[in-house]
Amino acid sequence: MRPDSTVFVAGHSGLAGSALVRALEARGHRNLLLRTHRELELRDGTAVEAFFAREKPEYVLLAAAKVGGIHANATYPAEFIYDNLAISTNVIHAAWRHKVKRLLFLGSSCIYPRECPQPVREEHLLSGPLEPTNAPYALAKIAGVMMCDSYNRQYNTRFLSVMPTNLYGPGDNYDLQNSHVLPALIRKFHEAKLAGADSVEIWGTGTPRREFLFSDDMADACLFLLDQPDELLFRPGITALFNVGCGADMTIRELAGMIASVIGFRGSLVWNASKPDGTPRKLLDMSRLFGLGWRPRVTLEDGIRKAYEEFLSRK
Repeated sequence: MRPDSTVFVAGHSGLAGSALVRALEARGHRNLLLRTHRELELRDGTAVEAFFAREKPEYVLLAAAKVGGIHANATYPAEFIYDNLAISTNVIHAAWRHKVKRLLFLGSSCIYPRECPQPVREEHLLSGPLEPTNAPYALAKIAGVMMCDSYNRQYNTRFLSVMPTNLYGPGDNYDLQNSHVLPALIRKFHEAKLAGADSVEIWGTGTPRREFLFSDDMADACLFLLDQPDELLFRPGITALFNVGCGADMTIRELAGMIASVIGFRGSLVWNASKPDGTPRKLLDMSRLFGLGWRPRVTLEDGIRKAYEEFLSRK
C-alpha cells in the first residue's frame, strides 16, 4: 500500500480497528476512510454497496465485529451470529464488486476446534467440533474465511484472513459482564484495590491456558502481511489464512497473578469453579507468519502495564 492509497478500516473505533489506524497513521497513510456505526451500518447491504460505489477504497481492513467474552456469547448468541455474518457478507462482496486490490479479514483464534492439537495450525480449521460457549461467533468468522477463500478461487481476488489470538490494549472493553478475561481482570483488580478488598472472585478454575497479544503488535502483523508479495500469500490449494499470536501461553491463574502484581492488588484470588472455563487451551502455531520474518515486540507484562495506563486515563 502506498501512503496515498485509499484504505477503508471497518470498525476503526474498536480494539483491533483503532490499533490498525494507529499503525497506518504511523506509516504516513493519509487517505483513511473511517466511518462510525451511525455513519455506516455494515449490516445493511444497500448502505455498504453505496459506500463502496461512492468512496472506491483500494484496500479494506475488515475489523468490524460484534465481540465479547463467555457471558456475552451465552447471552446474545443470535446477535453474535447474525451481526458478524451480515458484516462479513456485505463488506467482502462489495470489495469484490468494486475491485478492491486487497482485503484483510480479521477473525479470531476461537474459529478452531475445541479439542484441537496444540499448537493450533491453520490447517486445523474445520477438523472438529467448536467450543459451545462461542460457537455462533466462531461459525460466523469461519464463514468469513471461507468467503474470502471462495472469492479468491473463483474471481482471483486478493483477500487475506488473519486469525489473532486473544487481543488486549488501548480501546479495549472493560465491561465486567461482556468483556474478555484480561480487561475484565484489570478492572476487577483496580476496583478491588481502590475499595481495599481482601479478595477478588474470578470465574472458572484458572487452569485453561491462553495466549495474549498486544493490539499494536496485531496491527503491525497485519500491515506486514499486506506488504508481502502475492506469491508468498496466495498459493494454489492453500487458504490465505494466517495465525497472529506470540507463540507462548499461560494459565488464567498465572495471568491473574501478573495483572494483580502490575496493578498492585495484594489480596487473595477466589476461583469460582461453578462458572465455565471455556476451551482448555488455545495456543497458535506461528510457523507460517514467523517464517515470513515477523515477530511481536511487546511483552505481556509491558502490554498489561500499557493497557492499565490507558484504562486509568479514561477515569
